[in-house]
Amino acid sequence: MGPPENLTNPREKQAGRRRKRVARRLRTRPCLLKGCEQRFHPRRACQRYCSASCREAARKWSRWKAQQRYRKTRAGQQKRNGQSRRYRERVQSRKSPEPEAVNDPARVITSEHFFRSFVRPAWLLRGLRACAAKSLAALLFARVPARDGTCAGAGAEVETGAHLIRRY
Repeated sequence: MGPPENLTNPREKQAGRRRKRVARRLRTRPCLLKGCEQRFHPRRACQRYCSASCREAARKWSRWKAQQRYRKTRAGQQKRNGQSRRYRERVQSRKSPEPEAVNDPARVITSEHFFRSFVRPAWLLRGLRACAAKSLAALLFARVPARDGTCAGAGAEVETGAHLIRRY
C-alpha cells in the first residue's frame, strides 16, 4: 500500500482545521414601546421589543389605534351609532315600571327597649323647673351636649314661642 494520492491538496489539509463561524451578537437597540425605550440585545434581527410584556402592550396599542382609524371613517361612525342606539334600547327595556304600592301591613315595633336609647335620662331633666313655661324643644334639648365638631353657639336658638300646659 502506498501513500494516499494528492498529499499536497490544500482543501484536504484544511478540512480538519476549518473554523466554525461564531454567531455575531447583534448590537443593542432601544425597545420601540413608548415609555419603555430600554436598551436590549435582540435575539433576532427583526426583534423590536425587549420583552413579551412590551410586545403584548404594543399589540394592544396597535389594535386600539386601528379601531380609532376605523371609527373616523363613515362606515365606522354608522356602526358605532348603531351600537349606541341598541345599547340605549337595552337600557330602556331593562328599566322596570314604577314599583306599585305595597299592600303589606305596617311594621310594628314590639320591643320594649327599642326607644330606650332615644329617651333622655332623668338627671338631664332634674334641672328644669316643673312650673316654668318651656317649649317642647327646649325641654328635650336642655343640657344635651353639642355634637363633636360644633361650638357652643352653633346653630339657631331653640324655639321659645310654644308653651306647654302648666301643671301645678
